[in-house]
Amino acid sequence: MAAGGYDYVIVGGGSAGCVLASRLSENEAVRVLMLEAGGKDSNPFIHMPVGFAKMTSGPLTWGLTTAPQKHANNREIPYAQAKVIGGGSSINAEIFTRGNPADYDRWANEEGCKGWSFEEVQPYFLRSEGNTILSGDWHGTDGPLGVSNLPDPQKTARAFVQACQEYGMPYNADFNGKVQEGAGIYQTTIRNARRCSAAVGYLRPVLHRKNLTVETGCLVTRILFEGNRAIGVEYAQNGQIRTARADSEILVTSGAIGTPKIMMLSGIGPADDLRALEIDVVQDLPGVGENLTDHFGIDIVAELNGPHSLDKYNKLHWMAWAGLQYALFRTGPVTSNVVEGGAFWYADSDAPMPDLQFHFLAGAGAEEGVESVASGSGITLNSYTLRPKSRGTVKLRSSDPAANPIVDPNFLAEPDDLKTSAEGVRISREIFRQPSLQKYIKRMHLPGDDVQSQADFEAYARQYGRTSYHPTCTCKMGVDEMAVVDPELRVRGLEGIRICDSSVMPSLIGSNTNAPTIMIGEKASDLVRGNR
Repeated sequence: MAAGGYDYVIVGGGSAGCVLASRLSENEAVRVLMLEAGGKDSNPFIHMPVGFAKMTSGPLTWGLTTAPQKHANNREIPYAQAKVIGGGSSINAEIFTRGNPADYDRWANEEGCKGWSFEEVQPYFLRSEGNTILSGDWHGTDGPLGVSNLPDPQKTARAFVQACQEYGMPYNADFNGKVQEGAGIYQTTIRNARRCSAAVGYLRPVLHRKNLTVETGCLVTRILFEGNRAIGVEYAQNGQIRTARADSEILVTSGAIGTPKIMMLSGIGPADDLRALEIDVVQDLPGVGENLTDHFGIDIVAELNGPHSLDKYNKLHWMAWAGLQYALFRTGPVTSNVVEGGAFWYADSDAPMPDLQFHFLAGAGAEEGVESVASGSGITLNSYTLRPKSRGTVKLRSSDPAANPIVDPNFLAEPDDLKTSAEGVRISREIFRQPSLQKYIKRMHLPGDDVQSQADFEAYARQYGRTSYHPTCTCKMGVDEMAVVDPELRVRGLEGIRICDSSVMPSLIGSNTNAPTIMIGEKASDLVRGNR
């Protein structure tokens, strides 16, 4: 069954896809279709800031686990990727960070991505941002993406920031300003005590547009070509195979795991791999599915000497009280994103910019694969190497579009990553030993006191590290032979198709990746419209 003709078909309704749907449909003469494999964002956990803790597994994800990680004790690590409109911005911890300006200058000056320096992408960050507190040269106040301060950080999160200062880090009120280093409370993509996902900020206000069609429950099976020109998309919906024709362009925004999968199913990728699965080769692009880069986060956990963290709301009567407070007043623990505190700091004191990032969670066992504590009340501190050198892959398991791909982030393959990760764990424990946190801590749960040497910390990192949900770079932008798209995001050797999501990053930026992904969507919308 064929759908009507469109100018643009957007494949994937995640962060970047929602931006493109909103921006491109501003022109009433343009017909836009967006296809999303997941469902609508009707789950109430999505819209409560604290709901992040309930969504790192389950029906709003693809249920992925990694291939055995040979440098991390052969563990198969849960790998949450969103399967819902809004993508990662609907299920993430709502942390708003952009990375260091030097990250984007590296893209432009060293990695062949002309037009992507910080000076050139900053206007797109500002255009997207609707900050309720900060303004000036570094912040936008009128953008669709609501950004705010947490109204009432948990006392353990405030103690974390004080403990970082006791350790020697300066206080930082704005990780997205002139200086990244230091410790503070994260700004979050929350507006009026509710999550502001890309679906809420960009898509919901424009759904009334007659020239915009959004379809959910659509599993894209392949992109259709005439010669080397993309002309449409084939997808399964409600048990039927449908096609949608694009008169202008196909815009692929299915994320760093979904996008290479769709490209390879469509015959675009490493030719030998495709032939082995009996997929007809449309374009031999060896970089598709290569260069996977992710942040390998390692948690330490402490048990508290009383009900000082959000864990107390796991008890039914406290949960009911918190729910009532939120329903009536939009205040209380439900307004927390759980991951309240953060820091950017140095494993290598000679590094030109921070090489570690920390996330403080006012609870224990909040995420899939992270341990809780016996008494039920704990805190967690996560750290990761900001610019890892290890590179992994996304490969097709089979030619069946319903089969999940094989995701191998290849964590800790490079010795430098292991060394920096171990230092992150050591610093994390030192922060927990400072007076402001010690008054709440009963005992360290992980790591134990037996973890002392560099080798101990490295072994701990191998055993307890996991994804930080920042997969990127699997269809990288650039000019070398492994580049999949050019700096205008056009797929090399093909016409009528661009990739416009986190998979095009040539290298991972030094922070959380949602704000940068939205920036990519904003810049892509101008590239598609012909604005420079």
